[in-house]
Formats: sequence, C-alpha cells, structure tokens
Amino acid sequence: MAVAVVAIRSAFPTAAAAPPLRPAILGVARAAASSRRRRILLPAWPVAAMSSSSSSSAAAAAHKAGAWYAVPDLSLRDHRFAVPLDHSSPSPSAPTITVFAREVVAAGKEDLPFPYLLFLQGGPGFESPRPTEASGWMKKACEEYRVVLLDQRGTGLSTPLTTSSLSQITSAAEQVEYLKHFRADSIVKDAEFIRLHLVPDAKPWTVLGQSYGGFCAVTYLSFAPEGLKSVLLTGGLPPLGSACTADTVYRACFKQVQQQNEKYYERYPQDIQVIHELVRYLNESEGGGVSLPSGGRLTPKMLQCLGLSGLGSGGGFERLHYLFERVWDPILVPGAKKTISYYFLKEFERWLGFDQNPLYALLHESIYCQGSPSKWSAHKIGSECESLFDPIKAIKEGRPVYFTGEMVFPCIFDEIHALRPLKETAHMLAHKEDWPPLYDVNVLNNNKVPVAAAVYYEDMYVNFNIAKETASQIAGIRLWITNEYMHSGIRDGGSHVFDHLMGLLNGKKPLF
Repeated sequence: MAVAVVAIRSAFPTAAAAPPLRPAILGVARAAASSRRRRILLPAWPVAAMSSSSSSSAAAAAHKAGAWYAVPDLSLRDHRFAVPLDHSSPSPSAPTITVFAREVVAAGKEDLPFPYLLFLQGGPGFESPRPTEASGWMKKACEEYRVVLLDQRGTGLSTPLTTSSLSQITSAAEQVEYLKHFRADSIVKDAEFIRLHLVPDAKPWTVLGQSYGGFCAVTYLSFAPEGLKSVLLTGGLPPLGSACTADTVYRACFKQVQQQNEKYYERYPQDIQVIHELVRYLNESEGGGVSLPSGGRLTPKMLQCLGLSGLGSGGGFERLHYLFERVWDPILVPGAKKTISYYFLKEFERWLGFDQNPLYALLHESIYCQGSPSKWSAHKIGSECESLFDPIKAIKEGRPVYFTGEMVFPCIFDEIHALRPLKETAHMLAHKEDWPPLYDVNVLNNNKVPVAAAVYYEDMYVNFNIAKETASQIAGIRLWITNEYMHSGIRDGGSHVFDHLMGLLNGKKPLF
C-alpha cells in the first residue's frame, strides 16, 4: 500500500543582503541588461562582442540543426553545438567539444510555438533516452512542450568518453585534467549555451531532472536561475553540505541497501542457497574468481555489485531472481564439471555496463565533492559494515549474501578488463581536492523559480532523509512524497509522475 501522498511547500524570508552577482554569460551588453541576475561564466565569443556578420557566422558554426524525422507519433530533430571544453576559457582558440541534443515534438506540431522543456538524464555518464514511440512522460510532455533530450557532455553523441576514446590521452594526470570538465557545473553551462542558441528570444525554459539530472538541475538553480522558468525533479535532490558529502550519503545508503536485501530475500528465499553455492564456487576457483567473456573476472565482491541495478528500480527484484535461474550450465555428460553458464557471465557484464559507460565509474563519487576529495568513500564506509556485507562470512554464518547498491569500489578497476587502463586515473580522481562548488545554498534559500519534486520514500539511490533536508533549503519548493514508485518512477509511471508534478506547479494540486 502506498503511503499518503504529501504536498509540502517550503518558504523562507528574504535575505537582508543579496549574494554577490555572478559573471555575465554573454558579455558586457547582455550583462548590462541583466545586472541584477546571478550568472555563471559562459563564453562570450560565439554571440556577444562581435559585428553583426561575424556574430551570425559564429552562431552558425556553434550550432548545427538537422532535418526533421519521425518515429511513431513523434517528430525529432538533431542539434549539435560546439561548446568550449572549459567554459572558463572562452577564447576562439580554446579547445571545443560537440554537445548533442535531440528536439522532440508531437507529430504534426513541428511549427507550433510551444515552450521548451530540457530533460536531464540520470547518471553520471549516461546518454539521454532514444525515443522509439510516443509513450510515458515524453508523450505527456509533448502535449504542451518542445522536449530537448540532452546527451550530457561525454555521453551518447556528445563527444563520448569511452575506454577507447580516453586512450588518446596518454597520461593519467592529463586524463584527470580533461575529466574535471565533465561534472554538473559544466553540464549546466552547456545547457545555458544551448538555450541561448536554440530557444527563440533566449526565453527561460523548464527543466526536468531525473536522479543525477536532478542534481544538475539544482546546480542550475544555484548558478543560472535566470535561465529557468520552472524545475521538475524526480528522485534528484542532492546533498548540499560543504566539502565532500559522500561519506554521509553512503552511510545512509548502506542502511537502505540492507533493507532492500531483506525485502529481496523475503520475496525469494530460495535464492539464499543459490547465491551461497555461487559465492562458494567463485571463492574456491583459482584466483578467487572466474573469467568473464570480455577478459575481466567475476569474484564474490563483484557479484554483489548486481544490487546496483537489481535492488533499487521497478522490476529489479524480478529480473535479479530470473538472472539467477540461469546461473549454471546443465550437466549433459555424467561426471562433467559444474560450470557457470556463459549466459550468466554475459548477462552479468551487461547488467553492470561500466565498460561502456566509464564516466559513471570514474566520476560517480566526485558528484558529491566541493573542494574536498572523496578518497574512495563507498569503500571506506563499506568497511564500517564489512561484517554485514562480507560474502564469505555470510556463508559461514548461514546468512543471506547481501548485494551492494549505488557504490563504486576500487576493485572494479582491477576486475573489469576495459577499466584496467583507467585505474591510476580513478585513484587520482578519488584524491583530487580542488573540485569547484556545485551548489550555492544562499541562492537556493532565496530561490524564486517554481520547483516541484517527487521524493520517493524508499529510494535506494537518493536517501529520503537527505532529500528532505535539501528540500528545506530550496525556497518555495513543493514536494510530492510517495512510496508508490521506486527511484525509477519516471520510467515506470512517467505520465502520472509528470502530470502530478505539473499539477503542483500550476495550482491543480493546491496546498493543504
């Protein structure tokens, strides 16, 4: 049964003194017109401080739009933008990257002047959805909006950073210098660049942020609120503490992961013995594991990582259970050695996906860092509850083997073949101290942008109590608190979730 749905509004008195203004986005002329707005630094060279002809040619070079094409009930158009790698170095000779965005409208409505809605995908390190038809939240959104699906820098078609493309940068130190430009602060600057080139009259747009996309949206609220008409968050309220908040996050998340494990085994008690047998087999194999199809190794600790996808999203329990149904090869010849099936090993790799999306593994803990390193926080906090999550000890004591959750451990850079060349880079990122700020609590306390957020009571990825604490710092936010959905609510019930949040913004869901 779902808990009662709660709508909450947070309000704060106006501060006695406004915080200092941010640097202008597009040069002196635009800054003069917006002197009372807080802004983040974006390059001036594509639009401002140029003659009319040079401005037009530069804008054309910075933005290329494709022709319309179709999937069932939707029309789509591709956009590519040349943006600075480092937005703080906006000179014409500075390195640029390509950022890709897909514009989506309801079929037949290509020329209607709908307002724009930017969707920010969860992650970090994952591309935006690839529409195959009008369905879910996107179908609902396209009734009133032109939806922009942004491939965040380094993902999808936005200069994708893969294990192969990163190999072009030959030293770990240089890779770190490159990767530091792929966090939420840079993603927001990309979004503002796109808005100013894409939206007629550069009007503010609505942003929908799922999970990490919601973290990015809160960064947007902190540093470029003038670009926002409204914000919708689904499972995406980040911790706002100073320095690095990763330790706080993982202490809370390990408790939630424990609860999810207990629920899983209550539903599938037969899997206790299946997983015991598998862990014992892995532990007794040569080197403490078996080879994976791609060249990596499956060990008991790597097996626990299946909880990342299996414990926290809608249908995850079921998919995890069915995966373990196929763990062993059948014995076709009497006396043949028992072996783990190729099917299971291949599916294990597919479930993790770190080899195809290395940004997630490399930058995951950095999303919690502001001026302080994470120092492999998940590994460190995990050691505090090692007795509970130790798979070998669990077998000896006859307890269920617990899976882990949204945590990245150093061992994956040893056990996943494609990530091994990035091990030194990952270690340097974990100890990097000079991460720039991601949020401005003073600005959030004085927020004027309408914000509505879905907060999932049993969210395994974004802790409920941490989300509530963050919400208390965003003036005017309205919350929808529910356990009707898990973290994947926007996927599992997207039309309902989108419609409910819009109702909070437009007054259809009044305060009570």
